[in-house]
Amino acid sequence: MAFKLDTLFDAPDKKYLNASDLSILSQYVSSIPERMAVYRTLRDQEVAIMQPIADVLQQQGGHPEPMVERSVRNGLMVLRYVAMAMLLDDDSFVEERLQGWLPEMIKAYDTQAIDQQLFQLLEKQLSKVFSPAQLNLLKPSLEKAQGLMLNTRETVTPTLAGLF
Repeated sequence: MAFKLDTLFDAPDKKYLNASDLSILSQYVSSIPERMAVYRTLRDQEVAIMQPIADVLQQQGGHPEPMVERSVRNGLMVLRYVAMAMLLDDDSFVEERLQGWLPEMIKAYDTQAIDQQLFQLLEKQLSKVFSPAQLNLLKPSLEKAQGLMLNTRETVTPTLAGLF
């Protein structure tokens, strides 16, 4: 469910939330402890999660080290945005934050293949750290981020350099 809490409070003509809105708010509020636990785990174990991924990419990928480093750096940024989106229960947050730079970086540095490997390894690594229920909290935002990554050819806007 991708909703923003502010949408519940944006209707100036309403004095009180209706039963449906209260139910949505209640579901979100009751999920906050689990969301915070997942967020803290991502924050505290970021290196432990990403280092094995970086190691595998360097060992088996046959990619130049600078390319692996760039992909892992971008992966870290994506993971941080995914964590924040999960905490806010707003997977559109990921799209809003990544759309401006991720597709362009992937295209400019031609990292789509390695980034795809990174996402596959990240999913495996996260499944070792989190329960299925916790993974379900992360999944919508991870899928948005992966969609942006995989669709770089369609999402990158033309530049002046491409016109000449």
